[in-house]
Amino acid sequence: MAKTRNKAIPAAYLFLERDDKFLIARRCNTGYQDGLYHVPAGHVEDQELPSRAIVREAKEEIGIDIDPADLQLFHVSYRPRHDATDNRVDFFFRTRIWKGDVVNAEPDKCDDLKWVSLDELPRHMTLHIQEAFDALKTGLLYKEITIEDLKDDGLYSL
Repeated sequence: MAKTRNKAIPAAYLFLERDDKFLIARRCNTGYQDGLYHVPAGHVEDQELPSRAIVREAKEEIGIDIDPADLQLFHVSYRPRHDATDNRVDFFFRTRIWKGDVVNAEPDKCDDLKWVSLDELPRHMTLHIQEAFDALKTGLLYKEITIEDLKDDGLYSL
């Protein structure tokens, strides 16, 4: 009998930095963890590289242009399937360099954008974003978010 291959969905995340602060956004009307803070992000499309995906998402969500050469990968995480979608592999990039003014270009999906320091992060954040901020503080390159972690956070729905 043939083994079923893992079908992990890749996503890319942007930790945009300005004056030792990071841009965060509160999700709304998405149907997934609305009301929690997140960062600009999105799925990596077929035939797209993660760095190009976050460049595209930055333009779509916050109206800025980023050169992929200015992105620094600082963390990768893996989450097992915990809802109707597949496993996830998440690529977290940071940059201090962009062109244009940061705006809420998707007000139908985001009802608050703000800059916060690492000491000012809100309690109400998506689990994997909180984990990535923790990794940013400690320098942790890779993290596996377990089924138990997801259950403890109320995210397991299978």
